[in-house]
Amino acid sequence: MRSKFEKFGLIGAGVFIGILVSLNISAWADKTSVAQLPIDELRVFAEVFAKVKSDYVETVEDKKLINEALSGMLQGLDPHSTFMDADAYKELQAGTQGEFGGLGIEVAMEDGLVKVVTPIEDSPAYKAGLKSGDLIIKLDDAQVRGMSLNDAVKRMRGVPETKIVLTVVRKGEDKPLTFTLTRAIIKAQSVKNKWIEQDYGYVRITQFQERTGEDLAKALKTLSAENKTPLKGLVLDLRNNPGGLLDAAVGVSAAFLPKDDLVVYTEGRVADSKMRLTATPMDYARRGKSDYLKDLPEEFKSVPIVVLINAGSASASEIVAGALQDHKRATIMGIQSFGKGSVQTILPMNNGSAIKLTTARYFTPNGRSIQAKGIVPDMNVDDGSDPSLSLHEADLKRHLSNPNEGKANADKSADDAKAKAAADKLKEEKHAETRGPIEPASKDDFQFMQALNLLKGQPVLKAPEPAKVSAAKP
Repeated sequence: MRSKFEKFGLIGAGVFIGILVSLNISAWADKTSVAQLPIDELRVFAEVFAKVKSDYVETVEDKKLINEALSGMLQGLDPHSTFMDADAYKELQAGTQGEFGGLGIEVAMEDGLVKVVTPIEDSPAYKAGLKSGDLIIKLDDAQVRGMSLNDAVKRMRGVPETKIVLTVVRKGEDKPLTFTLTRAIIKAQSVKNKWIEQDYGYVRITQFQERTGEDLAKALKTLSAENKTPLKGLVLDLRNNPGGLLDAAVGVSAAFLPKDDLVVYTEGRVADSKMRLTATPMDYARRGKSDYLKDLPEEFKSVPIVVLINAGSASASEIVAGALQDHKRATIMGIQSFGKGSVQTILPMNNGSAIKLTTARYFTPNGRSIQAKGIVPDMNVDDGSDPSLSLHEADLKRHLSNPNEGKANADKSADDAKAKAAADKLKEEKHAETRGPIEPASKDDFQFMQALNLLKGQPVLKAPEPAKVSAAKP
């Protein structure tokens, strides 16, 4: 019996390796040779595949086995690389276009559980009170541990107006919390502008989508027209913005930078992953778009700007903040950002599936890597919440390292010392219990009020008044 299985396993290995060699995955043909394929390891893979097919307690489809193997391969690399079947790929495309069905949460996998990176503003998850750093342990009655990230996302998405119960573990809470959420069509309005007062404008970007650049241009033109006289200051709010499309981030940066200024560059192993993107239409007006910034009022190239960031500001929002900071075009205010400084490339496969693969790292114009560090604000201003509950890229297992670590860099040391001092001070303070989402740009929005104070030349406070603790009664 054993000899028969060994024979079957070797035949299976030979067929599997033969298919790989004959296909050569086309892209490999130009970049590597067949002799470099790990033949011994592929033989083991084929043997395991054959063993599962023949001996597992239940019959398993070949497609499922292969897809699970591909998912494991990608998930084992870093928190952001993943394999997407055809359905998951379609959902991703819908998300970048600004409309999809679900709960509205940016998530990552951590220790076999789904961790909330940030809830999308105005979504069911945001309104219900889910927070960055929450660990989702159950979806309805199904345990999350053992699911792939794609499987968990599929369960959370579904028909609008249907309900799902999320069981969540939150730091500082003794017992798991339960949230009953109603799925909805998530129509993410990526750009919002709000009339605050004469001479001062406010624009909030919640995500970077296909139309974010055009929508920002419209919002800025509206502010300029409503004010009638030149603006004296602008608050650009990127808090809890999980990122999105790279060209949209370049377009947002280009709205405030001189033409041809460097916005971001990337470094990776292959030539296609090495880019230098500047404030030019060629780099932001892609996909056949016209230059949506060509008739933007000139005042936005010089108006004083305060950019608000927090631990939920990731990826594309960190690119914008880093570019404006390096060019000394804006004052960055808030708390240290998430630190997702890696580039994910979507590579479609022949069968309708796709892989999201980390292919490069982002660098700000001055050569700072965002990865696992984020953007350190010029002015640390707390929002009153407990900083120990914040989630950052560096907290995720298998995160990519920051290539600047270990290098002699005086600016980096100064930034680290500033961030550590601010964090230590916050840990000593008592924080008020969160009362739910605060309306951005309202009087209750402490960070926004400090940004407005800075633009007006008034004193800026570093943190709200600590919560008063009543003495216990005997």
